[in-house]
Amino acid sequence: MIITLFKSAIVLLLLYILFNLGRAGVAMLRADQKADRPPMTRYLGRRVGLSALVLVLLILAIASGLVPVNPRPY
Repeated sequence: MIITLFKSAIVLLLLYILFNLGRAGVAMLRADQKADRPPMTRYLGRRVGLSALVLVLLILAIASGLVPVNPRPY
């Protein structure tokens, strides 16, 4: 049950990372840069921070034994 919740959380974080990447692309392609709209770097920074969070969560889950890893192939 906990493994399924953990994997679901990781998938949701990855989808949110892709969403932020798309928002950064839209912000980059917009010709008018109004002061009321957030800049592209906000979305890219959020994406980088969440990617680091996913990486740390995966390392901790593997180290604690929550997520089983494949055995060595040889």
